[in-house]
Amino acid sequence: MSGARSHANHRLYLARILLDSWSDALAKEMVPAITLSQAFGEAVREHLVAAYGWFLLEITRPDPLPAHPPRGCADLPAVAAGKAVPGEVRELAQLEEAGWLAELLSGEEPAPDAWRGETRHSEGNLAVAADHVPGPGQLRQWADYLEGLFDRMGEFLDEY
Repeated sequence: MSGARSHANHRLYLARILLDSWSDALAKEMVPAITLSQAFGEAVREHLVAAYGWFLLEITRPDPLPAHPPRGCADLPAVAAGKAVPGEVRELAQLEEAGWLAELLSGEEPAPDAWRGETRHSEGNLAVAADHVPGPGQLRQWADYLEGLFDRMGEFLDEY
């Protein structure tokens, strides 16, 4: 397994740990769900986006491997002269435009307060409504989709 793939798997693993912790905290009902959403939601999303970026590097295999993963196909290092862009990258670029991958990546560089939604404060509660943050179910579904994508494309890449 390459360094990029191991980074992708590690970030996916970290996202799943956070998702499990989030579910446990919700079940205990000691902290309001909105606060838990703020604490866990963006962190899980960030791990999933990083996992995706590392997997993109697994596909393209740049040399040397960058210190940080790209946040999408547009941020990939240029393909070496004489090499074609892998078909997997073209497929993923299409998924980045519409569908679940576009939804996952959509929160990356919001305009100021663009996905903050309306903020509502309750008396004595520092939490702010976070309607923009996907819940644990949605994020877990995206993690499952990423894992399936990694497995499907990884098998094909391993044949080379």
